[in-house]
This record gives sequence, C-alpha cells and structure tokens, in this order.
Amino acid sequence: MSDTVVRPVDDDVWGDLETVFGTRGDPSGCWCQWFTVPGRQRDELSVGDRRDRLHDQVRSGSPGVLAWVDGEPAGWAAVAPYSAYPNLARSPITKRVEGDPADPWAVTCFVVRLDFRRQGVARTLLEGAVEHARTQGAEVVEGYPVDTELRPSLSSAERYHGTVSLFRDGGFEVVRRPSTTRAIMRLAL
Repeated sequence: MSDTVVRPVDDDVWGDLETVFGTRGDPSGCWCQWFTVPGRQRDELSVGDRRDRLHDQVRSGSPGVLAWVDGEPAGWAAVAPYSAYPNLARSPITKRVEGDPADPWAVTCFVVRLDFRRQGVARTLLEGAVEHARTQGAEVVEGYPVDTELRPSLSSAERYHGTVSLFRDGGFEVVRRPSTTRAIMRLAL
C-alpha cells in the first residue's frame, strides 16, 4: 500500500510543484493560470510568466494542495475562493446565478503525473482541497467537473476539472447542469 500525503502548497515545496507541472503537456504551459488571467492577457504571457505568476500566488497564500506518493510529488489541485478566479465569472458554465453563494471556495484544476494516475490520487487531492478550504474558513466548496458517464471518450487533458463521479464520491451534490457534460457541484462545510 502506498503512503500518500496531501498538504497545502507553500514556497518550501515549490520545487515539487514544478515537478508535478513538468515540462510537457497542458499543465507545463498553463501553470494554473487559465481561470486567473483573462484570455487575451494570458495569451500574451510566456510560459515562464505563467509559472512566475503561480509562484507569486504560492508565496502570497496557498492556492492549492500538493500530493506525494511514497515521497514522490504526484499531483496538484487548485482551490481558492471563487473571487480569486475572475474567469469563472466570465464563463457561461461557471458564472453566478441567483441563489448561488457569492464567494464559495472553488476547486478548479487537477494535475496528476502520468505515473500516478488511476491510483486514487485525485480523490486524495479533492479531500485535501476540501480540508484546506475548511481550515481557511470556507463554508461552501464548489467544483465544475465533466461528466464522463455522458461522455466517456474525454481525454486526460479534458478531465482537468475533475469528474462528476470524483466529486460525488467526495460528498458533493449536483446543483445544476449548465451544459450536457458539465456540472456545478457543491459541498456545504
């Protein structure tokens, strides 16, 4: 049985976070800036600029959690208040509607290194993200996952939001479906 540890990211583990994001694939280009920087501005940022922005966010307060499996950096989940992600309010999928909490904590992104996939790392990351939000005073946590039961052919890259089954298993409930394959899921703490 593997030993998995999850904790909020801080500057002490920045090197491990760099390992998780790697040098290939979508994470190595995005550096979890998709929801934090408007599209046109984001497109003008170099990969190094995006990495530096995440590093600044880590130094300013923990914007997520990191997982290690047997001491090896294995995965990341971004979690912060909704207001930390201006692009969520711009998206027809994730914008606020009447009755929504104004500023829940939002789990927006999962990155699991290839060698650690299909081992429950995302589940452990979600548990850690919820606990991190709870310790920061969150009353509600949201996720915006894809529904692989309705669209099983989604690639790993398209699953970065997490899946409906992942969030359901974590105690989240669907509050609405803004599209056929996407859900808004919520957990009251």
